[in-house]
Amino acid sequence: MSAGKKVAVLIKDKERQYEGLRSSLGLLLEKHVVSMFVLDHEVTMTEEYSDNMGFIDEMGGARYSNVPANVEKHGFKAVTLDEIPAKLGENELVIPF
Repeated sequence: MSAGKKVAVLIKDKERQYEGLRSSLGLLLEKHVVSMFVLDHEVTMTEEYSDNMGFIDEMGGARYSNVPANVEKHGFKAVTLDEIPAKLGENELVIPF
């Protein structure tokens, strides 16, 4: 089996935050290396969203956000807008939401 690709999932549209999370999880299940970025909004934390974020953590995915509330309340790694281009450059694919 070939190694998966490095994929960044960029979630800027709050209305599509769950879709981006589920896509990140699906990519991890297919053996890709996934970095999920939630930008410019705090996630709406539901039990289902929290459970799926836990699966991403368990499967070795990375979660980043430029919103302090996501870092402090929900365990995302902090990232600034200036750091994002370099992080995206480390990936083979970028999927925007």
